[in-house]
Amino acid sequence: MTYPQPTVSRGAQEFNWLLGRFASDTPGVIDAIAVSADGLLVAMSVSLTRADADRLAAIASAVASLAAGTGRMYDLGSPRRVVVDLERGYLLVSAITAGLSLGLLARPDANLGNLAYEMATFANRAGSVLTPQLINELKTSLPA
Repeated sequence: MTYPQPTVSRGAQEFNWLLGRFASDTPGVIDAIAVSADGLLVAMSVSLTRADADRLAAIASAVASLAAGTGRMYDLGSPRRVVVDLERGYLLVSAITAGLSLGLLARPDANLGNLAYEMATFANRAGSVLTPQLINELKTSLPA
């Protein structure tokens, strides 16, 4: 038996397409997610399982929150991006809009300058279409 797939708006389709294209076409990127400030997954690249995407969303949200708290505590301003340098790769988190971040995993040979540029470009493209209603639709339309 098949179940009808939920219909999503053109804006949700475009955002998911942009995220998928970012993850597949940006050199060095392994996986990418969009996460809300409350730690909920908004969108994910197709190579991730839902469980892995949820875990990455929680981690990216926590990292973004720690960076924002540091900026407030020491009067350094809002974080532009956070880079966690790991033995076998990177975790990068960058704001897309207020309350929404892009999180990604990257290979150890990734060019961080290029990734920062591509993340900013993604935020500029995607940020213009995002509304609170669209973010809510994206959250509720994710596969289980």
